[in-house]
Amino acid sequence: MIDIPDELIATQYAYNGAAGRAFVAALPGLAGRFLEEWGLRRDGAAMYGMCALVLPVVREADGVPAALKLQLVDEETVGEPVALRAWGAAGAGAVGVLGHDPGTGALLLERLDEGRPLSGVAGGGGVPGGSRLVGEVADARHAVTVLGEVLARLAAVPAPEGLRTLGDAVERMLAAAPEAVGRLADEEERRLLADCAAAVREVAGEPGDRLLHWDLHYDNILAGRADAGRAGEWVALDPKPLAGDPGFELFPALDNLFDAGEVVWRFDALTEALGMERVRGRARAWTLGRVLQNAVWAVGDGERELAPDHAEIARRLLGVW
Repeated sequence: MIDIPDELIATQYAYNGAAGRAFVAALPGLAGRFLEEWGLRRDGAAMYGMCALVLPVVREADGVPAALKLQLVDEETVGEPVALRAWGAAGAGAVGVLGHDPGTGALLLERLDEGRPLSGVAGGGGVPGGSRLVGEVADARHAVTVLGEVLARLAAVPAPEGLRTLGDAVERMLAAAPEAVGRLADEEERRLLADCAAAVREVAGEPGDRLLHWDLHYDNILAGRADAGRAGEWVALDPKPLAGDPGFELFPALDNLFDAGEVVWRFDALTEALGMERVRGRARAWTLGRVLQNAVWAVGDGERELAPDHAEIARRLLGVW
């Protein structure tokens, strides 16, 4: 029996409607199919995110630990195996692909240490080899430094052909920006979002060509396993890939584990890790683009105010806090 977590069911119903309901209904059958076809034995409790069910498994043929990931195929997830294989070929520090079924989007992935996400560093734990820093802020800064190193390796890889592009996303968000600005209830927030849109317009003509993760936050980086030869390594997973400018990658690391007083420090540390110190204005514009993108989506769902942390990130980067 495959128990589908209630939280996964709720998010699929809320965000994907009929397609989400069909996906949830098909999950037990899909899990059973690939456990049999790929010769897998379950090896722990099911895990889940907003869009995927993940089953820890062992390959019966060779005893290799793995993770069976089942998710609805859409414009965000369809490029995941393409990106992971490109990063794998480049040795860029992403989770390895052991199997993929294009028809369903099922993935068999290298098993990482799910109990040791990078987010644990912010609380002083989870660091391979042990934390060498003292204090909550110091541990959080170490997590940012590690994320920057992972991000730099990923962004060094050129995007394969056929992935969705930042250029297309920019066209959509700029087209929707005037309406989004107009629907916000607060005048200061309307000015703030208009400034974000203005910043994006300045860089829209150069959207970039790097392979972007798009959702690289501290829970999407896990410690590698010694039995896979990755002891002491931090490994990225769960990308929503697109081709674009690395400056578009910074926002999740500013928003996740949010600390208003650390926004500028984190931004500077990440741009330094990416070698973008001399083009911080461009990185700032693309980060403000993420604020704009999220606002467009939120307004489309009926919201009339910016998320408080998103608004604060924009203020800090625009220098108006």
